[in-house]
Amino acid sequence: MHRARVVFAGTPEFSVPYLRVLLEAEVNVVGVFTQPDRIAGRGKKVQQSPVKQCAVQAGIDVFQPQSFKQASARKMLDGLQADLMIVVAYGLILPQSVLNIPTLGCINAHASLLPRWRGAAPIQRAIEAGDAQTGVCLMQMDKGLDTGPVFTCQAHQISPTETGGMLHDALSSLGADLLRDKLDDILNRNIQPKAQSTNDVSYAHKLSKDETRLQWHLSAAQ
Repeated sequence: MHRARVVFAGTPEFSVPYLRVLLEAEVNVVGVFTQPDRIAGRGKKVQQSPVKQCAVQAGIDVFQPQSFKQASARKMLDGLQADLMIVVAYGLILPQSVLNIPTLGCINAHASLLPRWRGAAPIQRAIEAGDAQTGVCLMQMDKGLDTGPVFTCQAHQISPTETGGMLHDALSSLGADLLRDKLDDILNRNIQPKAQSTNDVSYAHKLSKDETRLQWHLSAAQ
């Protein structure tokens, strides 16, 4: 029986539980893409991403292109002959030429209930806006920014005292469980993604340094 060939793309700690799900699943993880090593911390030492560290421990080949604009990066992915690519907080834009390479395309786990909070900082923006709930969606990627059709979502109620860090950890775990439950259905095409609603679309722009200043004229909740 053919074991599905799966590629994973992710970078921060948020992505690691998803990679672990794939390593435990009945699939062949043929490669991991993550962002290049960065100089970080007080010691200015070169640090590997959490996803790279996990992949190296598991003995999986790691690829770290600067971008997918170069043909060489696309050739790396093409050579893996993947059935599916799972993308979780990778941090690089994937052009349509990349999305077309795996047989079943690329699936993204996004930390919001789409179409609310498309974009870079959905966890923080949900708390900032005072949302009562958020969640994780598994989405078929297209060339837009988190605009692809959605396979499935799992909701999470935001408690009044929940911080960005707490919500980050909760959604990382929740999404990994969702991937574990739905991976076979996606691989076997037992579920079809549905187009997102065009209502209630919102964008979670990156947090800026200016936003870290306390605005004393706002209410405590704000």
